[in-house]
Amino acid sequence: MHILIIEDDLDLGHGLQQALKAEGIASTWLRRAADAPQPCDLHEYDCALLDIALPDGSGTDLLLRWRAEGAGLPIIMVTARAGLDDRLAGLDGGADDYIAKPFAVPELLSRIRAVMRRYAQQATDVWTVGDLVVEPRAHRATVGGAELDLSPREFSLLLELAKQPHAVVAKAALAQRLAPHGEALDFGALEVHVSNLRRKIGAQRIRTVRGVGYMLCAA
Repeated sequence: MHILIIEDDLDLGHGLQQALKAEGIASTWLRRAADAPQPCDLHEYDCALLDIALPDGSGTDLLLRWRAEGAGLPIIMVTARAGLDDRLAGLDGGADDYIAKPFAVPELLSRIRAVMRRYAQQATDVWTVGDLVVEPRAHRATVGGAELDLSPREFSLLLELAKQPHAVVAKAALAQRLAPHGEALDFGALEVHVSNLRRKIGAQRIRTVRGVGYMLCAA
């Protein structure tokens, strides 16, 4: 999982990154609206945490621009403004949730998981595609009840595909999500991981869409 944080508070930004890292979640932290990715680049992230009051503008305005330009990722507004009008402005502008400072990190993590489940139309934290079951928090995957022996990279790849079953996930998005702290994987390395994963879960479960990416299907 890769979270985008746009928050100008130094202590909170550092604290969020450390808390997410402790949960095995990668993050990118930006402090200004001007540094925010364009909507076409948001596919690299699974969720965004967006502060309302930024030093160079309004997080709500950024939210509105993202949504107007087709950004589809889950967005949680994070702010010290707890008034009803502020909450309504964010939610009506396209935010998926709203959390007021100060907040407990476990609550924020729970909200992140909840909005991602809603986007994936998933009822629980367990991802099921046919008889393939992926449990992110337990870092466990099974096929027909038999546990799979996956490397960390293979598990991350499987999870990214399982989040969008029966939909094509672009190679570029997978390459970035599998190496969120540095340069994206080259496509050759990605293809090797896909090949290894196919061997372990069944080749028929991962379909290649030439020139685009990969799709996870039920067997």
